Amino acid sequence: MLCVGFTVNRFVPTKEFPMSGITFIGLAAAFCTTVSFVPQVMRTWRTRSTEDISLSMFLVFTIGIFLWLLYGLLTADLPVIAANAVTFVLSAIILGFKIRYG
Repeated sequence: MLCVGFTVNRFVPTKEFPMSGITFIGLAAAFCTTVSFVPQVMRTWRTRSTEDISLSMFLVFTIGIFLWLLYGLLTADLPVIAANAVTFVLSAIILGFKIRYG
């Protein structure tokens, strides 16, 4: 049986539980890898062109990002949640454009 406990307060640095250097590195990595999708989303939005994007690759990628997000939520891992929540939205936008505009 799977039992999940999740509290948002675990992520808030306090005097007793400051943000560790490892968490900071994870958040920095999450920021970089997530922000890297913004130019593609903006270009796809502006041009409405998805000709050079592989539908099967982006479909599998988006599913993978969703599974990483689920994993992060189940393990209460802030960097994994942060990176994959935003990346999932950006990836889903690109995937939506690919499906709509081919």
